[in-house]
Amino acid sequence: MLELNAGLEFPPDRDEEFFSLLPGRAAVCLITSDDSKAEPYLIRSADLRRRLRRLLGTPDPASKRLNLREFARLVRYRETGSAFEQALTYYQNARHFFPKRYARLVRIRPAPVLKINLRNTYPRCFVTRRIVVNEDGTPASGAYYGPFRSRRAAEAFAESALNFFKVRRCQIKIRRDPDYPGCMYSEMKMCLAPCFAGCSKEEYDVEAGRLVQFMDTGGSSLHDALEKEREGASEQLDFEKAAAVHKKIEKLDDALRGQPDLVRRIERLDAVVLQRATEDHTVVLFAMRGGRLQEPFWLHFAETGKPASAEETVRDYLDGISSSPPNTTSNLRQSATELSEHLALLARWFFSNPREGEIFFREKDWPYRRILRACSRLLAPKEAQTETKQAGPESNATRSEDTK
Repeated sequence: MLELNAGLEFPPDRDEEFFSLLPGRAAVCLITSDDSKAEPYLIRSADLRRRLRRLLGTPDPASKRLNLREFARLVRYRETGSAFEQALTYYQNARHFFPKRYARLVRIRPAPVLKINLRNTYPRCFVTRRIVVNEDGTPASGAYYGPFRSRRAAEAFAESALNFFKVRRCQIKIRRDPDYPGCMYSEMKMCLAPCFAGCSKEEYDVEAGRLVQFMDTGGSSLHDALEKEREGASEQLDFEKAAAVHKKIEKLDDALRGQPDLVRRIERLDAVVLQRATEDHTVVLFAMRGGRLQEPFWLHFAETGKPASAEETVRDYLDGISSSPPNTTSNLRQSATELSEHLALLARWFFSNPREGEIFFREKDWPYRRILRACSRLLAPKEAQTETKQAGPESNATRSEDTK
């Protein structure tokens, strides 16, 4: 937990001395009173000194602005070097000090995800904000994919992706009744129609498995299969079929274009967010393991010295995160809520504009060289960072060097 690691007592008769000791930087702050029954006041600010001057300064009788001068006795705070660090610090402390109403304070909602309910006899894919977890904290009762920017974005992607599969989209209970009239999707041959026994259970399971594989691979499984089908048709001189498959590939590319890089199977969502720290020559690494944020790590380049030492330090941290189970609570309900909120915090930062910092995902391994280059960019002067952003992302040739 990112605790409030600094504090000052507030003496109303020496307020100017108190204000001069405060940092004029972004921070999360907790204001407490001598009254044990009084609830503390938690704030976050881009300039702590300026904010507390307004809250604790001499009140103006003609103003209706909130003033805590008579209430405050102790101020505890933590400086933050980035918007992501501030959001996470505010969330963790709000959850600690206000366990019953922290969600309203932080204004956080569970992130929307796509769920394929594999426990159902005939699985379907739908949007939800509720994730069920096992005792070890991993998602249960199906496959979850996300997080998405919004429910509308998740629904739009699901609608375009499901056009390539014949799994059901209805919410009815399947009884396999031959007299059932079916729906428009079965009439349009877009569903295997298990409702009126239009397919066997085994046939439906194969189609549902294709959908899960499609989501697990980010669409590459279907894309590769269609490319092979197009090549086969071309070799057999069936150009009409090859053209039809090519149009299908184009539609698939359009559908995949709407899927952000962040969307992964939740239990495989291993990533690291890099942010500039408050200390000089320091970068904070916020690792995510299985969709859950882990304890951050401060990488001090002034101490590591050579790049090889920095890479070894990063390897030790990320390999340790990857080999250990995600941090979870014993209460299943709290564990599920925590997982959804961590995904929401990550999605809120990822889809923000402008977005500070960088993120890297673990595929077969961590891209250590790219992570270190990103650290160099974050520590560069503001002018150099602007030039790098305008120049665009790293070239494919540069990225290929990391895999050699």
